[in-house]
Amino acid sequence: MPDTSSCQFEQRPRRLVMGTAGLQADFCKMCNVRPSSVCSAIENEDIGRLAEAAVETIVTPGRCFIEEGEPATDFFNVTSGTVKLFKALPDGRRQITGFAGPGHFLGLAVSDRYAFGAEAVDTVRLCRFSRERMRVLLDDFPRMERRLLEEASNELVAAQNQMLLLGRKTARERVASFLLDQANHGELNSEGQLHLPMTRGDIADYLGLTIETVSRTLSWMRAQGMIDVGKGYAITILAQERLESLAEGED
Repeated sequence: MPDTSSCQFEQRPRRLVMGTAGLQADFCKMCNVRPSSVCSAIENEDIGRLAEAAVETIVTPGRCFIEEGEPATDFFNVTSGTVKLFKALPDGRRQITGFAGPGHFLGLAVSDRYAFGAEAVDTVRLCRFSRERMRVLLDDFPRMERRLLEEASNELVAAQNQMLLLGRKTARERVASFLLDQANHGELNSEGQLHLPMTRGDIADYLGLTIETVSRTLSWMRAQGMIDVGKGYAITILAQERLESLAEGED
């Protein structure tokens, strides 16, 4: 199990950081991830209610903020950074089940306890909502509840895709699927490169491969002219159609 002492984060109540209620609302209005997150369900005239319920939270790299099996007291909306999601075994081993970036809403649980753990890969900023405050928001804003149902449906689709990836796809197909998924949900830098902050070990764990296989596959893709690998594991996709065909088993 993850070390519970690592499940720490810095909390910044928005009312203390931003000051007046008007500034709180403006902060949410200007949030870059709002259009793609559950917060988009609340109109501008009511955004102050959302801002008052949120606590800005900073998680440093390597720290967890959701521990599997602990009471599900909070929800988290990722506003920047990359989060590693995992399941733990009794002997301490962990299986990475996914990565979450800006716009992802974490903490949805069918029971009163978290079904997974979450750890910051790099510096992560979150908006944290207590279960009690979120319940009030959902009662007052039915559109937000529908948006959460959409988020839960997306998680189910992602889980089905992951089962297919692990059960049927080859190593090359798995790596191609991973790169395309990161490109679709990640942010490109000014040079059009895809930054992958997770380690090769994390990628290998997520894909059910060895580190050597992941590195060998990336080198093969580079030699085939599908990608280019820059400094700091920044990757540029050069032939997206070929990569898509490979991911679907057609190449």
